[in-house]
Amino acid sequence: MIRRATVLFLAALLPLPVGAGQAQAVGYRYWSFWEQNGTAWTYATQGPSLARPADGDVHGFRFSVSENSADAAKPRGTADFDTICAKTPAADGRKRVALVIDFGTSADAPSGETPPPGRTACARVPEDATTAEALASVAKPLRYDTNALLCAIAGYPKKGCGEQVAAEKPAAPTEEKTESNDSGPSIGLVAGIAVVVLLGTAALWQARRRAS
Repeated sequence: MIRRATVLFLAALLPLPVGAGQAQAVGYRYWSFWEQNGTAWTYATQGPSLARPADGDVHGFRFSVSENSADAAKPRGTADFDTICAKTPAADGRKRVALVIDFGTSADAPSGETPPPGRTACARVPEDATTAEALASVAKPLRYDTNALLCAIAGYPKKGCGEQVAAEKPAAPTEEKTESNDSGPSIGLVAGIAVVVLLGTAALWQARRRAS
């Protein structure tokens, strides 16, 4: 029983393995689709192949890594329709759609690729055109996967499509870690002292039992 108690006590004193307490944040690398409402961006409720913007609308695309639509990065910049389509006159039977294309940051880029500078474009397309058709008229080549998910705009990125990305979040320092930097006794030393005390107690108990 004494030996078992010693083992259990030591197990309780053992430090956590390296990496314990770390969590993984899982996200996806993809092009998100946005609509401009006044001066604010809102996450689109349908895909660009279904959305049919009206003349004067502003739609945006942003490449980034995010866990879900709630934390997705918005297109950067403040350009509005009048600015983007200033040099594109209206035409009968056609509409103008302002597009903001944000290729994201180097942190979001796939390995070995560099995001191009962001751009804006004014697409003048037929009145029944979708946002995807407007995008195709100004930012080829586009790439889609077999599920019609938009994978690349203007050839970026060269490969990959909505792949999962996991990043480790370092655990917050514990009191034990902080104290280990001081000149006080380490956990290993405390455990060693505990072993000596427990074994000494066990020996004393066995000696008294034999004497009786």
